[in-house]
Amino acid sequence: MKDLSVFQTILLVAFGALAISGILVFALVVSNGTSNSIGPITIWGTLPESAFTSVLRQVAEQDNRFSQVSYVEQDPVEYESILTEALASGTGPDIFLLGHDQVMRNAGKVVPIPYDILSQTQFKKTFVEAANTYLAPNGVLGVPLVADPLVLYWNKDMFSASGFATPPAYWDQLPGMAAKIVKKDDAGRILKSAVAFGEYQNVDHAKDIVALLTMQAGGSLTERDATGKVVPTLSARTSGPQQATESALRFYTEFADPSKVDYSWNRALPSSRAAFAAGNLAIYLGYASEARAIARTNPNLNFASAPVPQIRGSEKVQSIARVYALATSRASAKPNAALNIASLMGDTNFVNAIAYTLDIPAARRDVLAAALDQSAAANPLLTEGVCSGQDVGVCSALFSLSWIDPDPQKTDAVFKDMIESVTSGAQRPAEAIGRATQEMAQILEQVQ
Repeated sequence: MKDLSVFQTILLVAFGALAISGILVFALVVSNGTSNSIGPITIWGTLPESAFTSVLRQVAEQDNRFSQVSYVEQDPVEYESILTEALASGTGPDIFLLGHDQVMRNAGKVVPIPYDILSQTQFKKTFVEAANTYLAPNGVLGVPLVADPLVLYWNKDMFSASGFATPPAYWDQLPGMAAKIVKKDDAGRILKSAVAFGEYQNVDHAKDIVALLTMQAGGSLTERDATGKVVPTLSARTSGPQQATESALRFYTEFADPSKVDYSWNRALPSSRAAFAAGNLAIYLGYASEARAIARTNPNLNFASAPVPQIRGSEKVQSIARVYALATSRASAKPNAALNIASLMGDTNFVNAIAYTLDIPAARRDVLAAALDQSAAANPLLTEGVCSGQDVGVCSALFSLSWIDPDPQKTDAVFKDMIESVTSGAQRPAEAIGRATQEMAQILEQVQ
C-alpha cells in the first residue's frame, strides 16, 4: 500500500467542493452540503482496511458526511458466507465490496441504482469495460472503484540467456520462445520453464487465462440473452473455422504435452507464481497487484511487467481484470444514505486516492487517463507496442474485460475438469468444452 502523496492530498482537499459543484457523475444527494453528517455507515470488504481508513480520514476532514463512515476488512475466504449470515441477521454492513465475479450470486442483496439516475451509456463512458458486469436488467449493482488487470511478468535474465530482449507481444511467438527457454535434466525433468500453461492445479489464475484466450479469439463464456437471462456461450461458434474456446483450450494445453517441442509445464512442478518468484519460470501471467508480493518474495529477481500477448492481426487489444465495486445492502437501515456515500466514493477524486493508496488501477476512465499522462511524461523514451512508455497495469485496465461468473468456486471445478480431461487424454477439446457448457448451464439455472 502506498502513502498519500502531496498530489493526492491536494485532490482530497478539493473533494468536498468538487462534489457540491456537480463534478460527480451521479450523486444521490440526501444531505444538505458538506456540513451535515448522514449518520454511521459501515462498509465491509476484502481489500486492506488501512488503505480505506487512511483515505476516509482525509476525506472526512473536508466533507463531514464521511465523519461516521467506517470500513471493516473481512477474510476473503469466508467473506461471502459471513456477509450472507450477517445480512440475514440484521447485523451486516450498509455497503459491501462486491467483486465482479460475485455479482450474479449476490444480486438479491443489493439495492440497484436505477438507470434513470445512472444510465448504461453514462456508466460505460465513466468506467472501464471490465465493469460492465455490474449492469443488470434492473439497474447498476455496484459503484466501481478499482480494476486489477492481468499482465505478463517476465524474467529478464532468463530471456537474455535464451537470446531474447523482450517478452512476446503476440501469442504465436510463445511456442518458439518456449522451445529455447526450457531447460531439462538428463532424465527429461523440467528444471527451467518458459510458461506455466496446460495444467490447472498448479497454475495460478488458470481459469482467467483460458477465459482471456477465449475472449481474445472472439468468443465468450456467458452472455445475457434477449430476456436478460444469463446463458453459457462456451460452445458458441465464431466466424472462424473453429470455436474460440476450442482454439484457446488447444493452445493452452499444448505446453503440457511432453510430445511437443515447446513442452514447458507439468503438474509435478510448484505453483506458477512460486516458480516465477524462485527464478525458475520465464513468464508468469498474474494480476497487476501481485508485483509487490513477487518482489518481496525474491528481492533479487530481475523481472518486469508487460501487457498480456495478443492475437496477431486482431483489431482489438484485450486483457481481463478483477473489478471491485461498492454495493448498497438491501438490509441497510439507511439505504438512501448508503447510496449517497457509495456514489460519492465513486467520484474521480476518491477513486484516484483509493486506487493510489491500494496500488491497484482505478476503474474510472478519467483517472486512468490522467495516470497514463503522468507515466508517459515520466518515461520519455517510448518503445513500440501496446502501453509503450506507460504504466502497464494502468494501461491494461483500460482494455480489460470480464465475464458474468455465476459461482466462482463451482466454475473453478468446471474449468479444472475441462483442462485436465484434455491434458490427460481422456477427452478431445470439443468434447471437454461440450461437457463444460452443460455443467455451466446447470450452475446458471441454480443461481437465476
